[in-house]
Amino acid sequence: MEVAHEFTMWALFARATITVKIVMIMLIIASVWCWAVIVDKFIQYRRARAEARVFDEAFWSGNPLDELFDKIGATPKGPSEKIFAAGMLEWRRSHRQDGGLIAGATARIDRNMDVAIAKETERLQRGLTVLATVGSAAPFIGLFGTVIGIMNSFIEIAEQQNTNLAVVAPGIAEALLATGLGLLAAIPAVIYYNKLSADADRITSGYEAFADEFATILSRQLDS
Repeated sequence: MEVAHEFTMWALFARATITVKIVMIMLIIASVWCWAVIVDKFIQYRRARAEARVFDEAFWSGNPLDELFDKIGATPKGPSEKIFAAGMLEWRRSHRQDGGLIAGATARIDRNMDVAIAKETERLQRGLTVLATVGSAAPFIGLFGTVIGIMNSFIEIAEQQNTNLAVVAPGIAEALLATGLGLLAAIPAVIYYNKLSADADRITSGYEAFADEFATILSRQLDS
């Protein structure tokens, strides 16, 4: 019973050398950081999708676009509203005092909405680099801790001149714990990086599709 207790994760951590302990602590912090990013992104993407649905209903309700823009105001809150407001603001600025349109209005409206989409895309993807970095680096950091731990185990074996399994096993177990923590941090980071990147791309594609549809509507008004 005592031996089993000595091989708990805490006991293995406590017996590890300072270098291996630092590696383990880094991996635990990286894992917690990854999960914080994952939860934050799930909440952010869910809000973005909900906001897009509500805005689409308002946009395609048949009410005048000027009325919708006045309702949103100068400080739109959601991403879809910001993209719409960017286009409408340039649309209004492109009108001269006599009611005519300044040349190149369509191109300027497209650029304004593209800038707004780029800002929202950057906001959606912010933090994903943490997952990518941890997913690629954590296994190697854990392996480094394992190498150091095993090296120290062999040094201890040489000093004691004893190859008994009871002497070797604790050091090997401590060393392998570092690799385990590295994989524990890396596997969720890689899985959720791929999922969240795909979700961000889908949301961005929705913004781009809306911008194209909105630009088409404005283009029809220009032609008429």
